[in-house]
Amino acid sequence: MTDVVEFELGQELYAMDIRFAREIVEMMPIARIPRAPDYIAGIMNLRGEITTVIDLKQLIRIPGTSGNNPKIIVLVAEATGGSNLGIIVDDVYSVIQVAESDIEMVDEGLSSGVHTFVKGIIKFTKDEDDRKQADERGRQGTGLILWIDIKKILDDLVKSGQV
Repeated sequence: MTDVVEFELGQELYAMDIRFAREIVEMMPIARIPRAPDYIAGIMNLRGEITTVIDLKQLIRIPGTSGNNPKIIVLVAEATGGSNLGIIVDDVYSVIQVAESDIEMVDEGLSSGVHTFVKGIIKFTKDEDDRKQADERGRQGTGLILWIDIKKILDDLVKSGQV
């Protein structure tokens, strides 16, 4: 079993390894940084720690407007190379346990380059209560969650000198 955080970006479901999430906080004021790349939303003061905030939707180029209940997932130092870093997502739903049999790993054979940030695709079946909750939240309910490799995304940014 693997534990992941389930969240929304552009009305689609995504997940990331729970071990890279330090905490989830409500959206708070973010100071913009002049001349920063578009995906850097700015910096925030989180209990006395200056934390850089990245707009994950901008970073991985997901179209759509921001959700009604945006959150910031603050990442652990292991994922960020020691920096204080958070990512903005449209909403966070839950921490779920996923069986290996429900994950289809993504290989480099995909021509779209999606393998550079998608670790796998989580397939899940929904019961009636899950469908009702998904409808209430406005989720599309495809039964698929894209499992992103947040560590790889951040490592690539650091290597290219963009963070």
